[in-house]
Amino acid sequence: RIVGGRDAHPGAWPWIVSIQDPWKAGTGHICGGSLISPQWVLTAAHCFVKARNITTWRVVAGATWLTHLGPEAQVRRIKQLTVHKHYYRPAKRNDIAVVELDRPVQCSFYVQLACVPDASLRVAELTTCYVSGWGSRVARCEFPKSTAPAVLQEAQVQLIDVNVCNRSGWYRGAIHSHNLCAGYPEGGIDTCQGDSGGPLVCKDNTANYFWLVGVTSWGAGCARPRRPGIYVSSQHFYDWILAQMG
Repeated sequence: RIVGGRDAHPGAWPWIVSIQDPWKAGTGHICGGSLISPQWVLTAAHCFVKARNITTWRVVAGATWLTHLGPEAQVRRIKQLTVHKHYYRPAKRNDIAVVELDRPVQCSFYVQLACVPDASLRVAELTTCYVSGWGSRVARCEFPKSTAPAVLQEAQVQLIDVNVCNRSGWYRGAIHSHNLCAGYPEGGIDTCQGDSGGPLVCKDNTANYFWLVGVTSWGAGCARPRRPGIYVSSQHFYDWILAQMG
């Protein structure tokens, strides 16, 4: 869920997918992900810690409402999951994974591919960034049942220097060099449970398109002051991503 966000228009974030476990109640939504090729999705490793029968899971592209998929939605199965071999759950290190779909998606107005930046892009200079997802709109501890929205949520965020995020009043050195930090120092807008694996995108400073700069990873609560969202830098793992896709 995005805390402090708004409903997204259909087709606004055409690379986002919902990764779903059919055995989970409701829509089965577990995590978000981003299409980086017609048959590959970039997401977070921790989404699959308790996964069983991964080949029965669904990946839904082109959706805005998860409760009633329109004709623009495309549903695929997972053919193969690759979690980073150095993913370390306690320290939330290398929290990245790629999923191969059983067959490619067809690109359309509602289904498009995200651009992963190579080392040449100066990510820190990008100023217009957004997160999106179907996660809960309030932190789990603040509400007995997390209120997951049926419609995709979006919110604008700012990149925050990792050195700032590692300060004593913030995350006290828990953020790795392969992470990005995004949100607001005062809190109020953030990703939350269910948004994991989804995209942090930033608009290019000169051209009219977005870069997929981060994968939603974790945070201390949701939307708290000095506790912005933590993302895995897709740029840092650019070579790893290419290698997994063969």
